[in-house]
Amino acid sequence: MIKRLLYASIVLLGLMGSVHANDIYIEQVGDNLDLDIVQDGQNNVIGTSLTAMSLGAVGVAADDMTFNITQRGDSNTIAATIMGNDYTGTWSFTGDSNTVALQCDTAQAGNCETVTLNITGTGDTQNYTINIGQSADSQNTVANFTVTGDGHVITTDIDGVAATVAVTVTDNSSLTTTANTLDIDITGDGDVSGHSQTLEVNGRGNTVTVSQSGVYDNTVDLDMTGDNGAVDITQSD
Repeated sequence: MIKRLLYASIVLLGLMGSVHANDIYIEQVGDNLDLDIVQDGQNNVIGTSLTAMSLGAVGVAADDMTFNITQRGDSNTIAATIMGNDYTGTWSFTGDSNTVALQCDTAQAGNCETVTLNITGTGDTQNYTINIGQSADSQNTVANFTVTGDGHVITTDIDGVAATVAVTVTDNSSLTTTANTLDIDITGDGDVSGHSQTLEVNGRGNTVTVSQSGVYDNTVDLDMTGDNGAVDITQSD
């Protein structure tokens, strides 16, 4: 309990800092985490590629995590690693040129067995990289993206049974050069109702790449409207 109160204080101090840049680094161990972070401004950081925010610990699989993020502003960065079994998150971004990287499950702990992740983004040139079930199969993953803007890159790699990804992208630009790129890769166990993707892409210059694997339950529901769209879908049995 002391450790959790300390981390909460670190978050509050970060939020009370400069409106231009707040840096937050968290290491948390234990079950039943309920963490909400709100950042306003620009150049805000929640972990980096070298020092990611870490929830859970090596050899200790944490359960029942709730971790929500709201960032408003430009050029913000999130890098988070979750080592646990059950995770629910709502991530909301408003602004341009934001970068988000999430790794749920590593070789050290947990399977990220049940994951529900909802991401909404409004702005241009946002980059989302979401990896779930990296070293052990996730049992039930639901990932939803709702993104409005131009030049986004959404990359997911999800392993496990009953993996479902839904992406809605709306490109408001009249230029075909501002492509939104989706690369949705679901591998590992299929059946029952695994390997399912629902993609709705509206706008210009969009690129969609889908790669799924078996066994069974491969479903792609793609609704694409716009110019210069390129689609490459690969599925297995």
